[in-house]
Amino acid sequence: MRKTTGGRTWLTLLAGAAILAGCSAQYRDHGYVPPAEDLAEIEVGDTRESVRETIGAPTTSALADESGYYYVSSRMRHFAWRAPEEVSREIVAVSFSDAGTVTNVERYGLEDGVAVPLERRVTESGGSRGVLRQLLSRLGGFSPGTFLEE
Repeated sequence: MRKTTGGRTWLTLLAGAAILAGCSAQYRDHGYVPPAEDLAEIEVGDTRESVRETIGAPTTSALADESGYYYVSSRMRHFAWRAPEEVSREIVAVSFSDAGTVTNVERYGLEDGVAVPLERRVTESGGSRGVLRQLLSRLGGFSPGTFLEE
C-alpha cells in the first residue's frame, strides 16, 4: 500500500481555496454622488450653472419643469449564482426655484425608499410567426394562388 504524498494534500488544499475564492462576493459601483465637502459649498440662492461648476453635471435632472438635479450612486453585490443585489444607494437632490436658484439640498439613502425603474426597455412580441411568413406578408397581399391563375 502506498503512502499519500504531501503534493496531493497541497493540490487538494489549493483546489479547495480556488473554489472558495470563486464564491466570494464581488461589488460593482454605479453613478456619482459629490462628496460632503463639495455639497457644503452650495448655498441657497446659487444658480444651476454655479452648481454644475461646484459639484459637476448631475446624473439626471427633472426634465419636465427643470426643478432639480439628481446625483445617484449605488453599489451592487454579485454573489455566486444569485441575482445581483443592491446593497447601498445614495441620492443627492438639489432643488431649484422657478427663477433657477437653489432652494434645498437633500440626501437620501437606500433605507429611505425603494428602487423605481425609470425606463423599461421591453419589446412586445408580434406573435410566433415564421421568418418566411413575415417576409412574404410585407409584400402587400402576396398569395401563392395568384401565380397559378392566368
